[in-house]
Amino acid sequence: MSLVAGWFNALPWMLATTLLAWAVCTARRNAGLVDIFWSLFLLVAALSFLRETAEPSARALLVLSLVGIWALRLAAHLAVRNWNAPEDHRYQAIRARNQPGFAWKSLYLVFALQAVLAFIVALPLHGAMASSEPLNALDLVGALLVIAGLLVETIADTQLAAFRDDPDSRGQVLDSGLWRYSRHPNYFGEFCVWWGFYLLALAAGAWWALPSPLLMSVLLMRVSGVTLLEKDIGQRRPGYAQYVARTNAFFPGPRRSA
Repeated sequence: MSLVAGWFNALPWMLATTLLAWAVCTARRNAGLVDIFWSLFLLVAALSFLRETAEPSARALLVLSLVGIWALRLAAHLAVRNWNAPEDHRYQAIRARNQPGFAWKSLYLVFALQAVLAFIVALPLHGAMASSEPLNALDLVGALLVIAGLLVETIADTQLAAFRDDPDSRGQVLDSGLWRYSRHPNYFGEFCVWWGFYLLALAAGAWWALPSPLLMSVLLMRVSGVTLLEKDIGQRRPGYAQYVARTNAFFPGPRRSA
């Protein structure tokens, strides 16, 4: 089976997961719950890639383990945070712009779009898992970068959750812990995770998987991540302008004088 065919064989499984996500989110009238399923789309893709291999290599099992830890951790974190919360304001805006009939329109505007993006992001998983080449030093670097990214985003999410749960933090800005050095350390951790997976693919000779980390970088920094999140946060948190003046947006770095 060709590499392209093996990659495309994951698409029906991902679309089936998309339909399930759409059904759940529509029943709860909360399109924002799709965020819970995002990482699961990638786990489904990895399981599909493993299914295509006659005898899984050590690299394939390593990648599946890392994807599984990343996907289940992120899905669980978002489920705890969002399951009973109101629909995120970003999805409320999409809903308002696409009435009437948003429930059906969301199937392609929100859910199918995310599945297609996840399909592209899955490229390095396929490239790494389809290879029978033995593990090498670049695999170690890639795996360590994935693990470092996982630790960064887990710590950042834990710090943010504690801040949100503190009644005294209402209207305030989190500028301690990892958030002291980056305004979005959780997104930076995600950035590290996907460049780490690309290094694992590169170690297997799959240089062509480069669109995945590039796409994730653009999404995190310019589309659905930093840019979109900061569009109106200053209106909700008066001290955010000062925080922006002294703190790097994405890549961690020393504090600046405000």
